[in-house]
Amino acid sequence: MEPDFWQQRWQEGRIGFHQDRETPLMLKHWPSLQVPAGSRVFVPLAGKTLDMLWFADQGYRVLGIELATTAIQQFLAEHGLQAEITDAPDARHYRAGDIELINGDVFEQDPAQLAGCDAVYDRAALIALPPALRQRYVREVYGRLPSGCRGLLITLEYPQSEKAGPPFSVEEDEVRALFSPQWEVGVLERREILAQQPNFSAEGVSALHTVVYELRRR
Repeated sequence: MEPDFWQQRWQEGRIGFHQDRETPLMLKHWPSLQVPAGSRVFVPLAGKTLDMLWFADQGYRVLGIELATTAIQQFLAEHGLQAEITDAPDARHYRAGDIELINGDVFEQDPAQLAGCDAVYDRAALIALPPALRQRYVREVYGRLPSGCRGLLITLEYPQSEKAGPPFSVEEDEVRALFSPQWEVGVLERREILAQQPNFSAEGVSALHTVVYELRRR
């Protein structure tokens, strides 16, 4: 996926991946990670997810990285947030209370930004990337997170031959291969969701599962 692909989708409003509520699976499983309040939570490819507001309301400091300027502008405007804007060598930074949004390429960030994160929440980042980029993403982005970092990863599984991504199907075997041996990987839940996703059914997808993983950096 080239950067222009995502910029265009946001400009045209083709953002079917965006949810108008907090992610139920995140609300259900995040407490099991036991991430202390005050921790910094990294949200890659953040879009304008409401999950960031929830994290801030729980007392976390949020670091979101998002390529599309439109997504950040909409997030701030829709929630009445006034952001302090600063330009840095890596990108433009928006700070609104406990939420910091970096408008830039997730692969081009100062490693120090991620080294200070205690947790990571990945609902729509890994599955947005094709296979070659997934390998680079885990190696270069997750690789900058510190030892002891905890994460919640949500993926999709479906017959990839039945639909062109994104979002892509990422099977459990691939998740374990991508993250081992640097991360401990555990499945928290696997749920069949095809009945709740008519767009997938309309494209001829015959089976669709969502999987929630717990990650812990060794």
